[in-house]
Amino acid sequence: MKNIPQFLEKYFWDVNFLELNIEKDSQFIIERILENGDKKEIQWMKNNFSSEQIREMILNSKNLSPKSANFWRHIYNLDKSKILCLKKLFQKKQKRIWEY
Repeated sequence: MKNIPQFLEKYFWDVNFLELNIEKDSQFIIERILENGDKKEIQWMKNNFSSEQIREMILNSKNLSPKSANFWRHIYNLDKSKILCLKKLFQKKQKRIWEY
């Protein structure tokens, strides 16, 4: 089992960091780094995941913000129309179920 380095722990505040695994949780790890990472974290990501894995995450993530997705689409030269989180369906605000 291959674990991720300690300096990335701050990006995984909501899960058990010690149980994260590079192979098993690759999509989750890439997504968090794309959304929140800095230069050091992005360099680590590029060293540990293929460009194809990163591109697939940008294209298929439902959790990237439009701002992050748009930034990364320019870096990886991706077609905006193929990025899931940039499609209108995902950009609409959800209606409140319970008005409080």
